Amino acid sequence: MKIGKNIISIRPLTWGVTAICLLLLVACSVSYKFNGASIDYSKVHTIQISDFPIRSSYVWGPMGPMFNNQLKDVFANHTRLQQVKRNGDMKIEGEITQYQQRNKSVSSEGYSAQTELSITVNVRFTNNTNHSEDFERQFTATASYETVRSLNSVQEELVTQMVKDLTDQIFNATVANW
Repeated sequence: MKIGKNIISIRPLTWGVTAICLLLLVACSVSYKFNGASIDYSKVHTIQISDFPIRSSYVWGPMGPMFNNQLKDVFANHTRLQQVKRNGDMKIEGEITQYQQRNKSVSSEGYSAQTELSITVNVRFTNNTNHSEDFERQFTATASYETVRSLNSVQEELVTQMVKDLTDQIFNATVANW
């Protein structure tokens, strides 16, 4: 009988503490943005992302569509902005200006041991709700591979990595305000 009375007397205390904890959780909400975007959605509703043409003398065909699709996907997945064809509250346009490879290191035999591949894009960003944030800037991403491998065997993988890096850089510079 004594055990039963202790359980009965603990239950109201447990319910009380639980109720207070739940009340605090509901009353004190903390908001985190894991995507890093700091957009004032009361002013900015749309974004216009133009396709970036390739203006580089050295070209890999799939690179252009890969970059354009990834850039649009980053904004679609990490913001609530509606993408429009024209007259967006924000506008991103530019071109892929360089796609090149160069020797990065030399082996003891005097041959290239590593090759570095790089992509550079020129970006023009316009924020029609706050023109002080407008800019024109170049972004570059690089990736290296062992020269014993051919460019054809690593190109898709490396370009995919560099495109992700570039689109993250552009996202951070335009809407994350890092």
